[in-house]
Amino acid sequence: MLHKKFDFLIIGSGLAGLYSAYTAAQYGSVAILTKSKIDVSNSFYAQGGIAAVTDSDDFPQYHLEDTLTAGRGLCDYTPVDILVNEGPKRIQELIDMGMQFDTENGELSLGLEGGHHRRRVLHAGGDSTGREVIQFLIKKVLETKNIEVFENQMVYKLLVNNGNCFGAQSYDPKNNSNLHISSRSTILTLGGSSAIYQRTTNPETTVGDGIALGYRAGTEIEDMEFIQFHPSSFYSKKGYTFLISEAVRGEGAYLLNSKGERFMTKIHPLAELAPRDIVARSIFDQMQMQKEDYVRLSLKHLDADKIKSRFPSIYENCKKSGADLCSEIPIAPAAHYTVGGIKTGINGNTNISNLYACGELASTGVMGANRLASNSLLECLVFGKRAVQHAIKNKVTSNLSLNNKTKLGCNPKLENLFLKYINSLSIEMNTKAGIVRKEDKLQELLGLIEKINKTFPYEENEYFSFRMQNLIIVCKLICKAALARKESRGGHYREDFQSENEDFLTHSIQQINKELTFVPVEQKS
Repeated sequence: MLHKKFDFLIIGSGLAGLYSAYTAAQYGSVAILTKSKIDVSNSFYAQGGIAAVTDSDDFPQYHLEDTLTAGRGLCDYTPVDILVNEGPKRIQELIDMGMQFDTENGELSLGLEGGHHRRRVLHAGGDSTGREVIQFLIKKVLETKNIEVFENQMVYKLLVNNGNCFGAQSYDPKNNSNLHISSRSTILTLGGSSAIYQRTTNPETTVGDGIALGYRAGTEIEDMEFIQFHPSSFYSKKGYTFLISEAVRGEGAYLLNSKGERFMTKIHPLAELAPRDIVARSIFDQMQMQKEDYVRLSLKHLDADKIKSRFPSIYENCKKSGADLCSEIPIAPAAHYTVGGIKTGINGNTNISNLYACGELASTGVMGANRLASNSLLECLVFGKRAVQHAIKNKVTSNLSLNNKTKLGCNPKLENLFLKYINSLSIEMNTKAGIVRKEDKLQELLGLIEKINKTFPYEENEYFSFRMQNLIIVCKLICKAALARKESRGGHYREDFQSENEDFLTHSIQQINKELTFVPVEQKS
């Protein structure tokens, strides 16, 4: 086992990971561990942009109000206040570093997305904001001498002793090698878990490994019942899908059912730009009523040249799939964003000392029951910086013994069964813990999860066995939280409890070897 020491260990290479690493490099040596390649992450695929107040007609208070409204009463006030007020500073820092966002007539070009009452969404490369920002930061990271990147690393153990984290151990299945990294501070930025669903906009690596990793180590896991389904994901009979940015609807696209009727105008004052949970569920209802697998997104009435210019990547993807973005395209909701995750304080700090969580993996209290569009990339920047600033103040004087280190290996004979089981679970999660949930279906799902858990031929310290256990952990966390919340709110809709219930103005908390509990939402003081 290779052993290395760093001041900072960053696990994950999305926007939160890269930005945290680049920021931390000003204060010491940094290691980045990433599960695949450095450019594979949800951040890379983010199309819409970054929401932040940069226009003179907009104010942080407006952004705060839109965030609280979208969060359905479950946003904690202080972190939202921090997000909207510190966000513009982080954006300006990126611009000062050389990041180029799209402009129009010399001013930042701002998009409008669901739940926003002002144009405040910055974008780059039209509809390739995530890719542009990630590639910009990757270049910065690779140019920084005291940052070392380790790819193809599955982190399987956080090194925790007496409530303190001192690093992690990882396994590279391609080279069958183990790595032990000691660090003063460890920041988890591994992304969410939406790829455990059959229909998803996420890369296949996004299956909640970071959440399982934190859970095993003893972190508090918050609000896992809230999974955001993006309303507009391209639909094809073969199952191939890709994200159709919310910004497309922001430019005026209509949602039409199979009868050609525009249905959102009767459901919400913001019509197609209502918060995502409302739009996704409305589309789901139309699909059920019309007995169709999709609805249509119509852009026939919009300027075709403007659409091609604003959304070049989406236009090309549609064209390759035999559809014309400037006309009508088939869409359906898909699992997109894990709203909950590892519970953190306002500095990304967890209940384990020296261990931080940022980005989609974290539950900062910002997102509530339903993330406001394009707040996710901003959250990465704001709380990534705060995590590093908090970490540099830590005076870590002790370390873990290097004895009794676990080593992982791989049994390729388990791969086919592992793939069979995760495919089965993804289908069941989609149908029983998806946009609409019900107690009997959730109980059925828990039974299936337990059956798989009992029948998989686990081997000790084995790669596929470990991944299977992670998947079981994440699916159970979602199901148990969904069962416990006997109401409908945001990204959690119970067919048997269809209304919001004030008794559930609380966050669900799950922790290893403890019963699920609820804690109050933090209100404005």
